Amino acid sequence: MDNFKDKAKAAEAAMRDVFPPTPLLRNDHLSGLYGADIWLKREDLSPVRSYKLRGAFNAMRKQDSGLFVCASAGNHAQGVAYMCRQFGVKGVIFMPVTTPAQKIQKTRMFGEDQIEIRLVGDYFDDCLAAAQAYCAEAGGHFLSPFDDDDVIEGQASVAVEIEAQLGRVPDQLVIPVGGGGLSSGVLSYFENQVQYTFVEPQGGACLRAALQARRPVALTHVDTFADGAAVAKIGQKTFDRLKGVGLANTLTIPEDRLCTSMLEMLNVEGIVLEPAGALSIDALKDMGQAIRGRTVVCITSGGNFDFERLPEVKERAQRYSGIKKYLIVRMPQRPGALKDFLGILGPEDDIARFEYLKKSARNFGSVLIGIETHSPDNFERLFQQMTALGFTYQDITEDEILAQFLI
Repeated sequence: MDNFKDKAKAAEAAMRDVFPPTPLLRNDHLSGLYGADIWLKREDLSPVRSYKLRGAFNAMRKQDSGLFVCASAGNHAQGVAYMCRQFGVKGVIFMPVTTPAQKIQKTRMFGEDQIEIRLVGDYFDDCLAAAQAYCAEAGGHFLSPFDDDDVIEGQASVAVEIEAQLGRVPDQLVIPVGGGGLSSGVLSYFENQVQYTFVEPQGGACLRAALQARRPVALTHVDTFADGAAVAKIGQKTFDRLKGVGLANTLTIPEDRLCTSMLEMLNVEGIVLEPAGALSIDALKDMGQAIRGRTVVCITSGGNFDFERLPEVKERAQRYSGIKKYLIVRMPQRPGALKDFLGILGPEDDIARFEYLKKSARNFGSVLIGIETHSPDNFERLFQQMTALGFTYQDITEDEILAQFLI
């Protein structure tokens, strides 16, 4: 692997002609919270707000092609677009028709007149197939987002910078995993010098699935909330480098819990992270005493967050924390019934949603009620009082089918 280290260092040195190193910053808030020396490698502060331009840069600088093609709905597209402009080469970027307008606009902004964006297919697989077919026909070079040796080598420049900025090798690295480009690159650079924790979203744990099957396998369902790491199947080249890490060194994070860390970093530190970018920070909650007194580097892989999603993030965080619930209440259709219900709410309880579901019932009416409070314990008191007053209710907060139609 010494040859790999030399190549990663050469890639990192070459990048300095295009963009500066991303900061490695000690975080006092997290260090105090966990009793450790915690540093954040801020890939969310790169020119495209993710590490993806590293792999794109390294792969493109090694090719003589005048045409580069990729398929992506997010950070990879923006990294390729940025590098097409830097190198003065043409790029054709395929994106699903369902890609949010904000991501399309940012990709176009980074690439300017060097790129063409083609919207194809409702799903990424259709988009990918179209991109590969076009690339073969046009004679371009296809840029994989992760399953490419040059891309892996480029992502390893993150490790080169960490070692230089910290002045030593950290005790522990916490690394988010999607297709495996970043994690396999960092692992190949540091090898066994450091302890690793690889973190995946619960709805896209393709590394864990591959480790269990001992080969890359496609997940039957992927939750796309943490879209920067929600990959159905880890790359073969990346898994070849990661296959020995062991399940004990992996963590899966519930998407709703991830939202609590996104809000914490925004409200406490003023750091804007996309869901995948917050994975390494959220993982600290599961590491607890094991990291006390140790030097830990968390890689915050991206900050491409659309603030239109903030209400959803807040909602998911509140539901995970148990301070917001949705109930269907069978309310008597008599004068004073609503007043009785409002009378049992405590000073910390707030009605966030109120909607009659049936208005024609003679004796009872079903009401959808959303309640926010300051402590999960408040709901236990509320439910006891509702039962005592004869209010029949159903908690649908975790009922995915009902919530999908009603909330």
